[in-house]
Amino acid sequence: MSASNVRARLFATALGLAAAWAGHTARAQQGAPTSYAPVVIHEEFSAIVARMTRAKPDIQQRHAALLQRRYDLSDRPADGVTMSRGKPVQQGVRVKLPADVDSWDELAAMGPAQIQQRGLWPEGFLPLPHPNHPEGGMLFPEHHIEEIRKQEGRDLERFDLDYDLPRHLLPEYPPPIYLTTRTDLGDVSGGQVVTLQNYFELFNGILNPKQLEGLRLLVTPFPQQQFNATDDRRSLKPSLGVTCFDCHVNGHTNAATHLVGDIRPQAFRHRLDTPTLRGVNIQQLFGSQRALRSLEDFTEFEQRAAYFDGDPVIATKKGVNILERGSQVHFMAEFMAILDFPPAPKLNVFGRLDPRKATPAELRGQKVFFGPGRCAVCHKPPYYTDGLMHNFHTERFFKPRLINGRMATGDGPIKTFPLRGIKDSPPYMHDGRLLTLEDTVEFHNLVLETKLSEEQKKDLVAFLRCL
Repeated sequence: MSASNVRARLFATALGLAAAWAGHTARAQQGAPTSYAPVVIHEEFSAIVARMTRAKPDIQQRHAALLQRRYDLSDRPADGVTMSRGKPVQQGVRVKLPADVDSWDELAAMGPAQIQQRGLWPEGFLPLPHPNHPEGGMLFPEHHIEEIRKQEGRDLERFDLDYDLPRHLLPEYPPPIYLTTRTDLGDVSGGQVVTLQNYFELFNGILNPKQLEGLRLLVTPFPQQQFNATDDRRSLKPSLGVTCFDCHVNGHTNAATHLVGDIRPQAFRHRLDTPTLRGVNIQQLFGSQRALRSLEDFTEFEQRAAYFDGDPVIATKKGVNILERGSQVHFMAEFMAILDFPPAPKLNVFGRLDPRKATPAELRGQKVFFGPGRCAVCHKPPYYTDGLMHNFHTERFFKPRLINGRMATGDGPIKTFPLRGIKDSPPYMHDGRLLTLEDTVEFHNLVLETKLSEEQKKDLVAFLRCL
C-alpha cells in the first residue's frame, strides 16, 4: 500500500472517530443513556450553585409530598422500648394503606396477581427514591453535619439538597461502640462521635497498633463524588472529602443515604440505606447486592469505585485514595472485624430467648419467627443470617413505574443482613423504605404470603426487639 493511501485511510479513520465522538457528545447532551459521567464541566461553578439552589425548593417539596403520601412520619415512641443508649424506638405501621383497602389483613388475603391488577401495592412498599434521584449522591442528616462541623470544621452540607427523614425515625446519635475483644468494657465510645480529633485519646491502650491505624484511616477524610476540590462538587467550598465513619458513625450507622454505584442508567440505581458495621466479623457477603467476599474487598471497592458512582475516570479527576492492600486495607478491616453487636440480655448462648427472662408475648413471637412467619428460613440464629442472598420477586405485586426519577421495578437478590441489634438500625430494607419493625413485618407478611394474624404480628415485633 502506498504512503498516500495509508495517509488517506488514517485521515478517514480520524474523521470517523471524530464523527463518532461528536455523535456520542450529542447523544449525551440529549439525555441518551451513557455509563460515564462528564469529566469536563463547561458551566461556571457559581452558575451551577445558582441553578441548583433555585431548583432546590421544588425538588424538596416534590420529595416531601412523596413521603407524606407514603408514610405517617409522626413521633410515636413505643412505651419502654429503647435503643442501646436510650433513644426511644418508634412504633406502629407507618406505611399507609391504599384508599380502597380497609386493613392489612384484607390486603394479605389477596394474591400477588390481584394486588398488581388492582394497583393495591402500598406506595410505601415500592422502592424509595433518593431525595433527588436524577442527581443522587451522599447525603447526611443535619445533626451529623453539625457535629463534624463543630469537631473538625469540615463541611458536609450540600448546597443543592437536604436530608429527608425526621431524626426520630433514625438510629440514636452518637451510637455506642462494642468490641468483641473487650466485652468487659461495654460501650467504649464515651458518648462521643469518634473522629480524627479524638480517636487516639479514646482508643489508645484498648486497640493494638494495627487496629488503631485502621481506625485512623476510617475517620480520615478522602475525596468523594460530591465532596472534593473540583468544579463539579456539591459543597460550596473545596472539600477534603468524607470518611468511612461519616456514614458508618462509630462503626454503626446514621442512616446517611446515597445511590449504589453499580447500576446504570440512573433511573434504575437503588437508593442505599447505610447498614451497620456491627458484627461484620460473622458475615460472608459485603454490600447489600454486590456480594463482595471479604472486608478487604469491600474497603478497597468503596475507595476506588463506590465513592465515585462506580466511575474510575471521575475518581482520577477528583482525587481517588489508593489504599495499600497489604497494610492499610488490612488494618481497616481488622478494626471493623472487632465491632460487636449490642448486648441482648434476653438471649441465651444459642441466640434463643431465655424463658426465665422473656415475656409471654416475646416467647410467642419467637414461635412465630421459627414457625408460621418463616423468618428463620433466611435469618438463622445465633446471629440471624444465613450469609446468602435472596430475591423476594416484589415485581409480582406491582407494575413498573417512574417515581420522582426512580424506575420502580423488582429489587433483585438482596443480602440477608443479621437481625441482631435490629431495633438500633432503622429504617429498614436496603433502601430504607420501611421505617419501623412493624412496617417490616407487614411487608414480609405480604411478600412471603404467610397471612399472620394481628396478634402474631405484634408478638413477632416484640421478639425482634429482643435480638
